[in-house]
Amino acid sequence: MTTTSGTTTAAETTPPTHNWAGNLRYGFARHLRPRTLGELQEQVAAEPRLRVIGSRHSFTAITDGEVALSLAGLPDDVEVDADTRTVTCSGGATFGALAASLEAHGLALANLASLPHISVAGAVATGTHGSGAGLGNLATAVRALTFVTADGALRTVTRGEPDFAGAVVHLGALGVVHRVALDVEPAYEVAQTVHPGLGWDVAEPRLREALGAAYSVSLFTDWGPAGVTAWVKRRVGADPLAGTTSDFLGARAATTPQHPVPGEDPVACTAQLGAPGSWAERLPHFRMGFTPSSGEEIQSEWHVPAEHGPAAVAALRAVHDEIAPLLMISEIRAVAADDLWLSPMQGRDTVSLHFTWVRDQAGVEAAARVVERALAAYDPRPHWGKLYSHSPAVLASYPQADAFRELRERWDPEHVFTNDWTARLLD
Repeated sequence: MTTTSGTTTAAETTPPTHNWAGNLRYGFARHLRPRTLGELQEQVAAEPRLRVIGSRHSFTAITDGEVALSLAGLPDDVEVDADTRTVTCSGGATFGALAASLEAHGLALANLASLPHISVAGAVATGTHGSGAGLGNLATAVRALTFVTADGALRTVTRGEPDFAGAVVHLGALGVVHRVALDVEPAYEVAQTVHPGLGWDVAEPRLREALGAAYSVSLFTDWGPAGVTAWVKRRVGADPLAGTTSDFLGARAATTPQHPVPGEDPVACTAQLGAPGSWAERLPHFRMGFTPSSGEEIQSEWHVPAEHGPAAVAALRAVHDEIAPLLMISEIRAVAADDLWLSPMQGRDTVSLHFTWVRDQAGVEAAARVVERALAAYDPRPHWGKLYSHSPAVLASYPQADAFRELRERWDPEHVFTNDWTARLLD
């Protein structure tokens, strides 16, 4: 077992004022930034209410509250155990930092999100995902979580234990995640090609085929008549087309690098044109060393059962004119089913419909309502960290919703980790 540690920083007292996108102003009066586990336990035990903030890449008030607690002052403490194929790190570590440590040991994660700068604990808590019809969301790689609970005690829950499936995607409502243990595998290479001009006459009826045609596939679109652009990531050694520029369902590969948003400079994007490279340098859409934008955007996402994917796409095409003025780009992805109680993919293979909007809060809220009406017949589940109508009724789609409420009452009976957002959803 090998350990690498980050550098601790001095305590910070100025509370963060807004989220990454700048569309939400926080109401925090104080900011806690412990530098050791002992400080973390003491601070948690002393507070009647607090919420954990990570990379602040949420677009709603899910992380807002009275007292902010950041894990950024703690060392990443990445522990790699090649024998058991496990990596353990601080909840505040980013996927970029984690990937760098794994690569040094010849190991890899099965999946990554498109943005490498987000925190591991935050992604797990909200069921954040990458893309791949055969791949679960990032939370499905969790082998164990160690929480600091409301009394400052440590509580570890491990895969196979009764509370595990409920505690992984926890919306910040159970405690502070101090350590995360994840499954890893031997390092592998991926080759990426981009295919503009895939028409709706192919993409809509053959949606499931398209999304399952490679290790990871993302379809970018504005829902207009031009159709989609396919970003295809093939695993070298597993896909005979990896490293080639073969057509994708009839659409030719681009011969110059592309950005997901047409017209944007692709300098921050991961390498394309079929050149094989490390999993960490191909699975995200954006390079590890780059923050992909200045945050001048708002994001939404809804997940529908895979069998409803083509109909959901048709419904969104029908409202193109209503949402186009606010939309920068949409992304269609597939994610495999899991058994985690509050995962948006719980119990069903999923087609995920992502929207990157311009930063116009009122306009985007109205556009999101249009999308929700269009998808209403297809049992949509929202991404917990992205903008949606935040109706408590969304939990009706989760069979274990009441079991999660009971779990929260056992773990946090005083609701130390509750804020207005979670209270509206769970109380």
